[in-house]
Amino acid sequence: MPIQTTALCLALLRDLMLFSSPIPAHHSLAYLEQTLQEGTLLRQVNALIVTHLRDHNLNQGLAAERDEASRGVSSGGVGVDSFGGMLAGYGMVHLPTNAVDFSAVQDTKGSSKSFPKHETRHVSEHKNAARCARFSPDGRFFATGSTDTSIKLFEVLKVKQMILGDGRDGPIRPVVRTFYDHLQPINDLDFHPQNTILISGAKDHTIKFFDFSKTVARRAFRVIQDTHNVRSVCFHPSGEYLLAGTDHPIPHLYDINTFKCYLSANAQDLNANAGINQVRYSTTGSTYVTASKDGSIRVWDGVTAQCVRSIIGAHGLAEATSASFTKDQRFILSCGKDSSIKLWEVGTGRLVKQYLGAIHTHLRCQAVFNETEEFILSVDEPKNEVVIWDALTAEITERLPSNHIGAPRWIEHSPAEAAFVTCGNDRSVRFWKETL
Repeated sequence: MPIQTTALCLALLRDLMLFSSPIPAHHSLAYLEQTLQEGTLLRQVNALIVTHLRDHNLNQGLAAERDEASRGVSSGGVGVDSFGGMLAGYGMVHLPTNAVDFSAVQDTKGSSKSFPKHETRHVSEHKNAARCARFSPDGRFFATGSTDTSIKLFEVLKVKQMILGDGRDGPIRPVVRTFYDHLQPINDLDFHPQNTILISGAKDHTIKFFDFSKTVARRAFRVIQDTHNVRSVCFHPSGEYLLAGTDHPIPHLYDINTFKCYLSANAQDLNANAGINQVRYSTTGSTYVTASKDGSIRVWDGVTAQCVRSIIGAHGLAEATSASFTKDQRFILSCGKDSSIKLWEVGTGRLVKQYLGAIHTHLRCQAVFNETEEFILSVDEPKNEVVIWDALTAEITERLPSNHIGAPRWIEHSPAEAAFVTCGNDRSVRFWKETL
């Protein structure tokens, strides 16, 4: 199928949406569910698009959109104005091809790898608790969100220059943008996969869009008004859709061009009644995963939005606080307030490995892979440490003092290099990088 078919399908998809009635923010969720159930033809067209993207390796299918993005032209109605070398080539990210096969080695005890030595530096602080962090897909930027409702955008190169003391032209300022537009604390952030757009989800029931290519913009240029506290946000790899995990038990799927919201057609069959702490797409967007406050992990089909696997009580009665896919989409790494980190096989729902030895029962703790998936990082709250496990052996290989006052409430690893960020209730943001 030629690449032009993708553009034709997208155009058809948008035309189909025009035939359905707008869904005001004040309408009930039952109305939204009814709208999705009536959208069979819409889902069929979406299935055609995603199938084409799968068959043509996603990157190929988005070649035209990336070319437009590199020239500062938006393919999806989100305006972008490039402003020089700092943003040149943003979003030109190749899909990862290397992945660790966690099912290949059965007994690997005693063969753990050593985690490389890292150094850390306090790089900034908010006026209140720093609640979340996210790297851009190319690893060149990261952003943090706070209880004080502010968002800070950091350029990684400038952070490294500050750590090295490379201030030949004056003090290095790693914070390149600060945004203020929320009324309540920020829960999560994400970067658009191609364009210079940052989104945030907050307790004020909104998802806000910020264009960080504009040097003077401090406020959002687009806003989605949800019906619930937005606890987590995630862009589809195409950039055409985003997911919101909220206090509602079903993830909300938004088209970013129309801002229409869709829910799963089989939502009533799930018997789900707890809010969602985190939602994340897989590498290709063919599936997504949710971590819920009732301890459950659920896997959803990225085309039909139907739940295809529920792991009820994945973390007992404790909250599941994070969940994300491995690069090859075969496994899910989850973390919970039961002080456990678990690796699940997507195809069967089987528990493959557990990573124990760190206590996390209070904060919305994250468990994340490093950029090679050889190690898993999380936090021990009572000991105020960053804990690292060998991903294959499940043995702890390193415990690092966090250098925060009180345990970090969020940890996020770069997708591109040996570097990660921690932030916490002490308001501070710390950058960690491998010592060369």
